[in-house]
Amino acid sequence: MGLVEGLIKKGEGKIVKVVLDGIGDLPVKEGKTPLELAYTPNLDRLAKKSATGLHIPVDYGITPGSGPGHLGIFGYDPSQITIGRGVLEALGVGIELRDTDVAVRGNFATVEYHQQTPIVIDRRAGRIPTEENQRLIAKLSEKIKNIEDVEIILKPGMEHRFVVVFRFPEKVPEAVNLINDTDPQVLGKAPLPLSSPTPEVKKIIGVVSKFITQASEILKDEPKANFVLLRGFSVKPNLPTLQERFGLNPCCIATYPMYKGLASLVGMKILSFKGMDIKDEIQTLKEVWEDYDYFFIHIKKTDSYGEDGNAEGKVKIIETFDQSLPEILNLNPTVLCITGDHSTPCIMKGHSWHPVPTLIFSPYVLGNTSERFTERECLKGELGMFYAYKLMPLLLAHAGRLKKFGA
Repeated sequence: MGLVEGLIKKGEGKIVKVVLDGIGDLPVKEGKTPLELAYTPNLDRLAKKSATGLHIPVDYGITPGSGPGHLGIFGYDPSQITIGRGVLEALGVGIELRDTDVAVRGNFATVEYHQQTPIVIDRRAGRIPTEENQRLIAKLSEKIKNIEDVEIILKPGMEHRFVVVFRFPEKVPEAVNLINDTDPQVLGKAPLPLSSPTPEVKKIIGVVSKFITQASEILKDEPKANFVLLRGFSVKPNLPTLQERFGLNPCCIATYPMYKGLASLVGMKILSFKGMDIKDEIQTLKEVWEDYDYFFIHIKKTDSYGEDGNAEGKVKIIETFDQSLPEILNLNPTVLCITGDHSTPCIMKGHSWHPVPTLIFSPYVLGNTSERFTERECLKGELGMFYAYKLMPLLLAHAGRLKKFGA
């Protein structure tokens, strides 16, 4: 048991954590970041009354994936935990994983064939509609049910994303995590062949390679999604839950499967609701307010626009959230935290190592150190710069859920 776990006490305080995925950024126009360009009167008023700072998702100079980024702000040291993206996606779409399962995240992609070699020209197949994804998964599932003695389980995700689980007849080794992604991460290159530094997973690589070959043959005449790229080969780890560690009754309000998977992995109740917009998430928060004491609200589009290099879109989604912020405040949470899991600078079109703006609103802050919720203003705040996994103890303390340490 760690220091914080040994100090947990019961409390009535409610904690709301809003994660604006990929919120941190770099200057995109007139020397300003999207947060600085956005019109955010509600966030700015809140920032003046809050403790602000910047968190380091993993360590200095380390660019995190979404898994490590979220584990950190959930209170787990991501440098000590390896969780593959496949597991997170699989849990997010409701697959109950076994120790015989290899879970993988997939992208539908567009390739052109040059002398029978596929060359990736769009890693996300134009972000095809989710309905098109569902049609393609049904098509693949009908034709690929088993490979050798391995059951193939396919589930659609959002847009171009899907999950494939390879269910083997025997327990699979943890060395699965060492299998490389097939996504080359750049355009104009061929998908990467599967490999691993350990011979333990030779059979697994053979089965997955056959799946890729069969899937590409089935999809070859599709106009956009004519190939599959696989990422995040993984097996389910065993983590202590937020209930066990911090005595919380937590829930997750998210639209994308991967983030539901992350929340499920640490014991959050995954809430179902209609709609995909911020207003739908806030409405769900209102409806379940009396049932939980820790609320994780995930907003995806800030990250998506960052990855697309769409600064204008990122500004607009920030402004949309700002308009909804009063509805959260009207619930009178004991603690409200607004942050991100990592930075996604528009000029980089991907995740980065840059520290992430963080705001904590409670009755027990110094406040009046930051004028706005932006990267530069948060640098002035009382929280300073800190590791992301230290955020949970701060929230618990502000909620009155930690006892005094020592005599």
